[in-house]
Amino acid sequence: MKYLIITVLIVAGLIAPRTFAEKLGESWGTAGREAEYYRIVDLPMPDELGIEAGAFAVLPDGRLAIGTRRGEIYLVTGAFASNERPTYHLYASGLDEIHGLDYRDGAFYIMQQTEVTRITDTDHDDRGDLFETLSDNWGFDAYHEFGFSSDLDAEGNIWITLCLSKSYQSDNLFRGWALKITPDGKTIPIASGIRSPGGVGPNEHGVMFYTESQGPWNGSCSLKVLEPGGFMGHPASFRWYPQAPNMGPVPVEPNTNSRLEIERKRVKQLVPYAVVFPYRRMGQSNTGYEVNHTGGKFGPFDDQIFIGDYTMSLLMRATTEKINGVWQGACYPFREGFATGLLAVQFTPNGQLIVGGTSRGWPVRGSKPFALQRVDWTGKVPFEILRISVRHDGFVITFTQPVDRKGASDVSTYRMATFTHIYQQAYGSPEVDQTTPTVTRAVMSDDGLSVHVTVEGMVKGHVHEFHMPDLKNASGQPLLHPDAYYTLNEIP
Repeated sequence: MKYLIITVLIVAGLIAPRTFAEKLGESWGTAGREAEYYRIVDLPMPDELGIEAGAFAVLPDGRLAIGTRRGEIYLVTGAFASNERPTYHLYASGLDEIHGLDYRDGAFYIMQQTEVTRITDTDHDDRGDLFETLSDNWGFDAYHEFGFSSDLDAEGNIWITLCLSKSYQSDNLFRGWALKITPDGKTIPIASGIRSPGGVGPNEHGVMFYTESQGPWNGSCSLKVLEPGGFMGHPASFRWYPQAPNMGPVPVEPNTNSRLEIERKRVKQLVPYAVVFPYRRMGQSNTGYEVNHTGGKFGPFDDQIFIGDYTMSLLMRATTEKINGVWQGACYPFREGFATGLLAVQFTPNGQLIVGGTSRGWPVRGSKPFALQRVDWTGKVPFEILRISVRHDGFVITFTQPVDRKGASDVSTYRMATFTHIYQQAYGSPEVDQTTPTVTRAVMSDDGLSVHVTVEGMVKGHVHEFHMPDLKNASGQPLLHPDAYYTLNEIP
């Protein structure tokens, strides 16, 4: 609601468009230092194009394909080159809000709001001319009913996630659901309870996840696994279980003003957040993501998830692991200072990261109405928290560079706190039920790259915050980003 009010004021001319962005400020205050390791490169485009990127794909011939919110597909030559003089070719138009794009065996597969479409260039003139509906087995009648899709999986399936009608409602068939579309167009319901997704795709282990925004029944933004038969938390979509007999019985209605950890015991299908992104501290509306499989071309973060954020115009990292049969993991700051709200990300064959988006719809921190940018690794390795993994008695924290042994062995170096959110029908949640765990022991690995911290006071269902501003590497440099957040669903 607050974004709607601000947007109305901007349109009415009562406040300047930059007022909201200026008030947001910096998330981490490290953009200048980040640029030493990861440079943001602007990819120019002709002004008349106005490309609001909603999805990317890399073609076999090395071109970048862009699906846009305005319903176009552009093919870009030179997007990965160092001279930054790309050229753009219109492949298709007349589509609607493209938030999913892949290419296989001579055809594009796109997600637009009303259908999954296969587009083929049958006469080989580099323009799509055959448009086939692969699936449209869901309802649509309002602009906010966005849809997002994954790339084709190994079997050729496309996984899609569908926004609710108005955050609180599921007015049309399968709004608030995840569906799997098979190569022959069969539509298989996968999970209910989705509110407002921003991206869908595999995690670093090849399991299908999606990003969820803060809102009703969602205390903060998160990354969740699409568990077949699962309930993702928002009960408005329960009305469509009669159309999904493969899903089994309707879940028990969750209690509002509760806690997710409590409701997991009542509602057997309820899937907890795998990774919670603390609100404002780690973005405000996470969007598209991709796993870094560049083989070291993008620095030390191979096999990690890179996630965009729309409101704060930034990128985050995440890692996941499965403990006691339940997915959980951690998130880490990465890079801020992008020109607009990020909707889509795409790694390139050269080991770069393409990002793009728009400010259309909601205010964002970036100043431009749309932008296409590229993140290039400079070759310098930042001193960062590489990953956090849970143990039965604490956590193992791994770093990108060897740490100072004296400081890393001092338990006072590690400051921790935990919190959770209210699981409620109301919009979002404050951080509640805070506790302060104690690090009682810190043991370094022989190579100095990791520390096993023994922790008293771990709490299931809580986000565990790590704050290490005093930790140095062997050369005496502090961490670029001293904070990380681990979502603890299970203790091994």
